[in-house]
Amino acid sequence: MTPSNTRDPADPAGRDALRGERLVLRYEARTVADGLDVAVPAGRVTAIVGPNACGKSTLLRALSRLLAPAAGRVLLDGEDIHRLPTREVARRLGLLPQSAAAPHGIRVAELVARGRVPHQTLLRQWSDADERAVREALADARVSELAERAVDELSGGQRQRVWLAMVLAQQTPVLLLDEPTTYLDIAHQLEVLELCRRLNRERGRTVVMVLHDLNQAARYADHLIAMRDGAIVAAGAPATTLTPALIESVFGIRCVILPDPVAGTPLVVPVASTGE
Repeated sequence: MTPSNTRDPADPAGRDALRGERLVLRYEARTVADGLDVAVPAGRVTAIVGPNACGKSTLLRALSRLLAPAAGRVLLDGEDIHRLPTREVARRLGLLPQSAAAPHGIRVAELVARGRVPHQTLLRQWSDADERAVREALADARVSELAERAVDELSGGQRQRVWLAMVLAQQTPVLLLDEPTTYLDIAHQLEVLELCRRLNRERGRTVVMVLHDLNQAARYADHLIAMRDGAIVAAGAPATTLTPALIESVFGIRCVILPDPVAGTPLVVPVASTGE
């Protein structure tokens, strides 16, 4: 069934799974964002869009606690994420980074099993529940048949799905995915996006994805965050957020927006670059 975007996650009566308040994000002396406010609605699929180097991945790193803000704070379910124990954060939030390196020679099943580490303690070692979580993650990411293969031997697209399986094995209520469709052909892109939608609709996961394809973002996201130059310029439901004026402002292109003939969501048809 084609996804629908009839619900508006920006409803002020709802709650936020993640919130950034007055964030100042820096890499050494370079400031990427200054005074950034962002809200990720709980129980929805959010897509972050914007041109290259606008701060999308930096924002995701800050929301996941990989990057400590120079100022401001990130709240996970209302709690300062930097005051929570690392293991607790890993049980509640999973991150698929833009690029990751696996140990040489590690098998797919072994890598995916690392997603269960946050659930291990001295008193609770590997269990049947862990085994089921890994099998389910392998199946969801469509990599079960690769379980005994070395990660080094896989194509870029296969590795991307294996890393996704590892994040799924964490079974966190919040998933942050930085360009999850990278290296994937169109069929596997749609599989991943359908999976994200299913995880949200059937299992209640909050999903945040950085995407480059505006039409995929419009079709699969409930909530859209548009960024440019380290700032959020628009946020809300795709049907109200994606306008020709926004596309020209953010991406420097003139476009026509039509109803998607399959999903009914906004369909961006580029006309010409403005040369910006």
